[in-house]
Amino acid sequence: MQLHKTILTAILGVLLFPLTSWAQPGRQPNIIFLLADDHRYDALGAAGNTIIRTPHLDRLAREGVYFKNAYVTTAICSVSRASILSGQYLSRHGIDDFAKDFSPGALAHTYPLLLKKAGYTIGFAGKYGVGANPPETEFDYWKCVNKGQPPYWYKRADGSLIHDTDTVANSVADFLAHFAGKGPFCLSVSFKAPHELDGNPPLYPVQKRFETLYSDTQIPLPATYGPEYWEKHPAFFRTDENIGRVRWKPLFSTPERYQETAKNYYRLVTGVDEVAGKIRQQLEALGIAGNTIIVYMGDNGFCLGEHGLQGKWFGFEESIRVPLIIYDPRAAAPPHTEEKIALNIDIAPTLLDLAGLRAPGVMQGKSLAPFLSGRRVKSWRDDFFYEHTFLGTPRLPKTAGVVKTDWKYIMYTEHGYEEFYDLRRDPHETRNLADDPEYSKKLEAFRKRYLAYSKQVKD
Repeated sequence: MQLHKTILTAILGVLLFPLTSWAQPGRQPNIIFLLADDHRYDALGAAGNTIIRTPHLDRLAREGVYFKNAYVTTAICSVSRASILSGQYLSRHGIDDFAKDFSPGALAHTYPLLLKKAGYTIGFAGKYGVGANPPETEFDYWKCVNKGQPPYWYKRADGSLIHDTDTVANSVADFLAHFAGKGPFCLSVSFKAPHELDGNPPLYPVQKRFETLYSDTQIPLPATYGPEYWEKHPAFFRTDENIGRVRWKPLFSTPERYQETAKNYYRLVTGVDEVAGKIRQQLEALGIAGNTIIVYMGDNGFCLGEHGLQGKWFGFEESIRVPLIIYDPRAAAPPHTEEKIALNIDIAPTLLDLAGLRAPGVMQGKSLAPFLSGRRVKSWRDDFFYEHTFLGTPRLPKTAGVVKTDWKYIMYTEHGYEEFYDLRRDPHETRNLADDPEYSKKLEAFRKRYLAYSKQVKD
């Protein structure tokens, strides 16, 4: 009888957590997921940026899979983080502000808790960023500031100050020192950088050792920096109450302010890059580098003065595109740049797949593991649904739409106002084609796709 119970338990274990081709018996990989706050897609050497210094992330991209067309489905911190953890669109997980928490049932279907159920040690370091009551007790290791936005500077016992990026680095080192070699682990690491320090005016406090970095460099002004691009926005958007405009004024309203802000943003990214390098060094020293996957992503993009704006929220490329790198030392596929669309909702199913686990049906993202394994990808998305519902007009007009790598349809849902861009001919989104009769048939196809997606993402 006991033997029958043992066999039944083993069968149920396989059904609940079936091994994929990635899994090696007794050798599940360690996972480190690195998330930067507001890291836009092109603030990376691997993306072709010749000014910013990100040597360690660039090395990860060279040695892993760099997803050139990675996006978020909602460009705001809390919602995007909820999507990353749950593998779901905003319309399904329902976390649309900074106060809502995952329900116990929803939390149980996030990637850390599913990995814990499968025997992983799980840790979280940095900014959790979802809800008012972070699930600290569910984690084996927790070094987070349990509030929405952590500060940039902390005072040590001796009165000296330490930067948030350095506290996160110390937490990672502490976790690895305690848990390396003691079974598989998943450590989620979330930086505040390069997010601004909220205030009036907002600030970008950088680590002392990077304060003069880029001082002798002139960062080119964005193609859509001029006042004419702000004037292109519709009247309901083009107000002094728009948060993107409010924050633009003290940070980007003159070329001099642009240089100061952009350089500080770059300095904060370089600080995050430094931590990525330290992590790889420690993994090598601990002898676990060969079985540790590293994933790097931004939680949303960021406008650095483009379109007369500072920040994210809206559907512009600078706002919704992010860096995404997956480095798996066990990967069968050679390192490469991947052109297919990858989303933040893909992270959870990907991490589960890499650990040899099947994603639950409630997840809407797709595993990116086939791009690392060399498995044939029979079909893949060529578009996705974008949605942003926080606050609304006039502070943040609500948006939704359909995005492809070459076309984009955005609807300002409170106003019925449409934007339609040919991204191949107009990569900076300066010519709205929604009223151009030449594109009416194509626009109608996107409208239909939008309506279908609006229902699909809720189901």
